[in-house]
Order: sequence, then structure tokens, then C-alpha cells
Amino acid sequence: MEQPPRLASSSGTSQRAHPEENPRPVREQRERKRRPPGAAPRLRLVHAPAPRRARPGPRRPLPARARAPPPARKCAGAGKMAGGVRPLRGLRALCRVLLFLSQFCILSGGESTEIPPYVMKCPSNGLCSRLPADCIDCTTNFSCIYGKPVTFDCAVKPSVTCVDQDFKSQKNFIINMTCRFCWQLPETDYECTNSTSCMTVSCPRQRYPANCTARDHVHCLGNRTFPKMLYCNWTGGYKWSTALALSITLGGFGADRFYLGQWREGLGKLFSFGGLGIWTLIDVLLIGVGYVGPADGSLYI
Repeated sequence: MEQPPRLASSSGTSQRAHPEENPRPVREQRERKRRPPGAAPRLRLVHAPAPRRARPGPRRPLPARARAPPPARKCAGAGKMAGGVRPLRGLRALCRVLLFLSQFCILSGGESTEIPPYVMKCPSNGLCSRLPADCIDCTTNFSCIYGKPVTFDCAVKPSVTCVDQDFKSQKNFIINMTCRFCWQLPETDYECTNSTSCMTVSCPRQRYPANCTARDHVHCLGNRTFPKMLYCNWTGGYKWSTALALSITLGGFGADRFYLGQWREGLGKLFSFGGLGIWTLIDVLLIGVGYVGPADGSLYI
């Protein structure tokens, strides 16, 4: 076994060189001794030794400010649990509302507090036979003879109270009436809509379609609201006496025609001095018999 060469120190003592401390290997020193003097040195490719790896030492703890917060761990089932909790909360709230409504209905007796509209027309504690037709329900018979008196069994509607002749409360009673339909009633027993667009003073006399309703105290068969064709019968506030007086006194200046709203005829009479008196006499006769009326087609008062 070969021993490493010894190196001379500055103090003159020889020391044995360690292979890791001597950068030149022992083999190279031997070859230099064998090389003859004057010969060029032999070039060789020398690899540098690999650097030593530093051994990992204990890590120093970082200050509290430099430490990064630990990453939040996400639970895979957290989203599913949150999505399932919301429907449960809504279901609980719905159950509470239903429970409150059921208790409220039980305490109130389960009856509705709304008042029917027909109750406003029905007098309380009045005679049942005098109640309006909207307050009672009757079992009518359409096979009765027209114009003959008939009797029908009737009952009051809910929320309506009435009494008999002895002031005792009752629900069922008998009513007497004449056998006829509502559209066959006389004019005094129903009310109709008026029209202001038809001409009352015309030949022949005009009619207009109207919707009529039987009065409350009148009992009849069929629908209480029905259509009818009525004669034009409305007024605009013009007086027949005033028109006749103007025609006699100031007819030559067309005052009667201006009063009735016929301004074209009034201008003609004004500029012709009443048609030299002839037109004035004719208008007196026409207004007197009611042939000439207001321009809007209404009747005199």
C-alpha cells in the first residue's frame, strides 16, 4: 500500500499530506519525476472536484409577522350541507305560517268576515214580505197564468235577518205577487237609462235602446235587468213658454231661433227682418204647436 508523500512545512518539519488537502494527485507527481529534464509537460484534462454539500442545519423560526397564515382547508361536503340547510329552514318557516293560520281559523270559528254586497240593501229586523228581491231566494213557477196572483215559497239569503207579523225571527216565508215577467211590468215599476243623442222632436218619433232594471220592492219573473226600445224623452232645460213669447215679441229679429240654439235661422231672420213678417208669423204657429223645438233634439220643460 502506497503512502502519501510528506510535505515540508515552513518550520522545516515534514507533514504527511492528506489526499483531500493536496490539489495535485500523487500519480501526477510520480510522472513528473519520471519525465526527462527539458521535456515539455504533458497536458491532461483535470476535473475540478465537486463542491461539498452543506449539511442542513436546524431551521430558525421566523418572526410572528413574517409567518404566513396557514391555508384554509376546504371541505368537500360543506357546500352540500349548506345547500341542504336552506330548504330545511324554508320548510320550517312554511310550517309555522300554516300552524298560525290554522289556529287563527279555529279561534275565529272558520267563518268569513266579508260582508256580501246585497246586505246594504236589506233592512235588518224588518218584515220578510217587504224585503227587496235581492235579499231573498224564491222558488218560482213559470207555468202560472199571466196577470193572475200567485204565491211562492221564499227564503232569506245569508247574513239577512227579518221578522214576521209577530216580530219573530224567521228564515222561510210565503210571498204574494202577480204572474208576469219583469219586462212586462208597467213603466212605473222599472228604471231605464236615458239617451241624450236622439232627437225627441222629429217625425216619426225616434226610439233608442235602453237597459231597464225593476225596482227593489217589485217582484217579477225572469231577469230583473232587461233591454227595451224607448221613445226619446229627455230635456235640455228649454221652456216652451219662453220660446213662444220671444217669437211673438222679438221674432222679427230672430230672438226665438237664437234661444232654441238655431243660430243659422236666427241670422236669416235678423237680416231679412223676419222675412218681411211672413217668417215671423210662421214661426209663431210652429212653436205654438210644438213642431219647432230645441236644436239639440230635447223636449221642452
